[in-house]
Amino acid sequence: MKTSHRVPGAALAVLAMAALTSCGSGSDSGTAATGPVTLEFLIDNSAATVDTAEALADTFMQANPTIKIEVETRPGGSEGDNIVKTRLSTGDMSDVFWYNSGSLLQALNPAQTMVDLTGDPVLANVAKDFLPVVSQDGKAYGVPGGTAMGGGILYNRKVYEQLKLEVPKTWADFTANNDKIKAAGIAPVIGTYKDTWTSQLFVLGDYYNVQAAAPTFAQDYTANKAKFATTPAARAGFDHLAEVHAKGYLQEGFGSATADQGMKLLAEGKGAHYPMLSAQLPPFVATMPQAATDIGFFGIPGTDAAKNGATIWEPAGIYIAKTTEKLEAAKKFLAFVASPAAADAVTKAVPPAGPYRITGAELPDDAIQAAKDLQAYVDEGATAPALEFVSPVKGPSLEQITVAVGSGLTPASEGAAQYDKDVEKQAKQLGLAGW
Repeated sequence: MKTSHRVPGAALAVLAMAALTSCGSGSDSGTAATGPVTLEFLIDNSAATVDTAEALADTFMQANPTIKIEVETRPGGSEGDNIVKTRLSTGDMSDVFWYNSGSLLQALNPAQTMVDLTGDPVLANVAKDFLPVVSQDGKAYGVPGGTAMGGGILYNRKVYEQLKLEVPKTWADFTANNDKIKAAGIAPVIGTYKDTWTSQLFVLGDYYNVQAAAPTFAQDYTANKAKFATTPAARAGFDHLAEVHAKGYLQEGFGSATADQGMKLLAEGKGAHYPMLSAQLPPFVATMPQAATDIGFFGIPGTDAAKNGATIWEPAGIYIAKTTEKLEAAKKFLAFVASPAAADAVTKAVPPAGPYRITGAELPDDAIQAAKDLQAYVDEGATAPALEFVSPVKGPSLEQITVAVGSGLTPASEGAAQYDKDVEKQAKQLGLAGW
């Protein structure tokens, strides 16, 4: 998901990548060390990403006055995904850029478009179990752009306290809570389908439960031996989307609401649950301080309370474009990003949404409640990475499919089958066996 951070969609073919191989493994010609250098840093325009990137840039520039970081934003979702791929394919990418780790990275053909950092001191502080999600064919290309985050349900703890509800550990418990919340005149579930990527959480955030019920699903799915439509545990996410709409749990205007509006509804207690990535929460703490303590997190409930857990997303990666002519400065910036000092700088600007993936960087004592809730799942060993981190297969149209299912326009079974069809093109592009 985009994360990423968000949850981006489209995965188009990268064109004319070979043309880039001769023009950018690059050299500064000493400029980073001897004179002013300006690095362009492309990021998505979500509030959390912008605040994180600006904190990194500002702190780095204070310590490195001869290097200027110019932060440039792009849209999230499918539109932003296409911008990244187009700029890479035309050799017009910024020196440094923020993009997904995991499966969506593979479609960018990193060996031809990014600087190989394998064995470089830049990676000295990067958590070793993070490196596989920014690697291809054993070569690492990026550093973590933030913290790990949970994909599940953000909930208003004040509403839960008011109605004397407990955090649900099964879907049946979740449904019972929603019925009580609806009876109290509060929207049980917040939908924000104007930002189409937000519609995917019931499906993508349910992977912990998929893995618990079908431990080999990721491998079988990658090998074209398992499908969402024919694996009950995997189809459950689509069923949940359809059920939430059918039972009238969504707030009025869910089809035109944005993610920012959804977070505001949640913080104000006008909605009780928001299927979302925990990274959406920190930016609201500055303007709505109560969000730090009033909003918690729990994993999407499954069928077995004894197997309750949560799906986590690894951070996005920050990469160096192979076309950069400022390699020395770019590496210096990435080395800073992957340091405890950078984590401290980010923590001051954006309350962490989960654990850092940098050795020596820890959650502060005053971390937001949602991050503490996620850390509890991590401490209990009750987490699973999202499917995109264990399988390279992810289709470009999931966010459109889930909007249709979540709006009652497409039946759950049909939506699951559509997504099974949607992933075929990417799987074939990647040359995966069995497709």
